[in-house]
Amino acid sequence: MRRIVVFLLALAAFPALAAETLSDGQVLRGAFVQERFLKGFQAPLKSEGRFTLAPGRGLIWRTEAPFAVTTVMSPAGLVQEVKGSETMRLPAARMPFMSKLYTMLGGALTGDWKALEDMFAVERAGDAGAWTLHLTPRRADDPTMPIRAIDVRGGRFVEEVEIIKPDGDRDRLTFRDQRLKVEPPTADEAALLASAGRP
Repeated sequence: MRRIVVFLLALAAFPALAAETLSDGQVLRGAFVQERFLKGFQAPLKSEGRFTLAPGRGLIWRTEAPFAVTTVMSPAGLVQEVKGSETMRLPAARMPFMSKLYTMLGGALTGDWKALEDMFAVERAGDAGAWTLHLTPRRADDPTMPIRAIDVRGGRFVEEVEIIKPDGDRDRLTFRDQRLKVEPPTADEAALLASAGRP
């Protein structure tokens, strides 16, 4: 469960902090590389894949290497699939913190920074072309917030997010090939987003 909370924080942080906000009817797609730096490992554990973000509907996170895993987050909950078979389902009602994260994500995407700043102290630097953010939890003692800090840098979109955990482990997410279009999700994407809403 702890790993899922960290994962959700990563998903909530990266698009919400983009310089360009999204609105209904737009879809943001791109690629990511995730590196996990863990104590006892000389090299980071690396995974990569693609994502789709549809405001108001949800986020699809497809890890393609080293193995295929699809995670979908929507207002109704989270579902994970491996090779087309569902391996996990978390309705929002069973994990209230996930609803809070999704609210934060949705609010920030529409320009409402209050949801983000209610959870984090935010330090900003730079301008719209090249900026950085440093986020620290307002309640460091909150057991549902296993994060010491989040560092973000970007321009039009977020380019890199680093999540630092209390024990010193950290995750780095790097984003590339991001494209914003005014169009509905594809049929495959719509089916995945709908799957996260099933009980």
